[in-house]
Amino acid sequence: MKLFPITISSSLDDAGKRLDQFLSAQLTETSRARIQQLIAEEKILVNGDSAKASLRLRGNETFTILGEPEVPPLKAIPEEIPLDIIYEDSDLAVINKPAGMMVHAGAGATDSARNKGTLVNALLHHFHQLSSVGGELRPGIVHRLDKETSGLILVAKNDEAHRRLATQFSKREVKKTYVALVHGWPKQDHATIRTPIARDVVRRTRMTTRGHGGREAITHYTVNHRIDSPVGKFALLEVKIDTGRTHQIRVHLSSIGHPIVGDAIYGAPRELRGKNATLAPLSRNFLHATSLQFVHPRANKSLEFSAGLPLELQNLLDNLSS
Repeated sequence: MKLFPITISSSLDDAGKRLDQFLSAQLTETSRARIQQLIAEEKILVNGDSAKASLRLRGNETFTILGEPEVPPLKAIPEEIPLDIIYEDSDLAVINKPAGMMVHAGAGATDSARNKGTLVNALLHHFHQLSSVGGELRPGIVHRLDKETSGLILVAKNDEAHRRLATQFSKREVKKTYVALVHGWPKQDHATIRTPIARDVVRRTRMTTRGHGGREAITHYTVNHRIDSPVGKFALLEVKIDTGRTHQIRVHLSSIGHPIVGDAIYGAPRELRGKNATLAPLSRNFLHATSLQFVHPRANKSLEFSAGLPLELQNLLDNLSS
């Protein structure tokens, strides 16, 4: 039995590390998800004060752990759900995730209903063994896609592969390409958006480019096709990102006045309606991760995979273009 409070100190060599990452390395028997829960419950103090999991250390801090989390995070369980497996070997898999599927349950999940139907549940059923680096709720998950975004996602089957792939992501060596349909016609055929992104202080489930203390975010887009339809003007974009902030593409495109079709959260209309025509509303965002390029963590060779548009997106595109 652990005796609380527990005190841990950092050194100047730890400067720049995230609070949750540092504590995960120190408390090897405690998952990162559980550490994040302790931080959220203010049971971990930094120099006597509460802090966020994303706090960057300056070095020489004192951390006080006051107790166990009130409700342990759920452990993901296998669930028989069909998967579109693009590629797999002993180290990794590339999955074409459908829209409407969460990648994993949240760390604060408290009932079993929130831990059903996720990509992680399906992965555990199909592969049985996944990396443990991400914790009990996120086995195998190296990066994420929003629930209503479809496309390619990379999964690690063992811890060594996970760490090497995560390093590629942190060094911005993984190349991700998306296809997005937006409202209106951007003025430029090629452009880069560099506005920092922060969490909306009022609507906490949203992100914004208007907040203070935002994190660096870089999005490149190219207009591939301009559509002038009876229900409005649209542009089909190829989008590449150098960073992986929450909702990054959605927030950035909305910030320049061109929200993604179907993304009512960030300003898109709920219906596609013109003076003499109406199209059925899209039940998801028109955002698809179409290609993924990275270096294999063991074979050290470059791999590239692609996935075409899902049927519902292609049908909408055909209807608008016709």
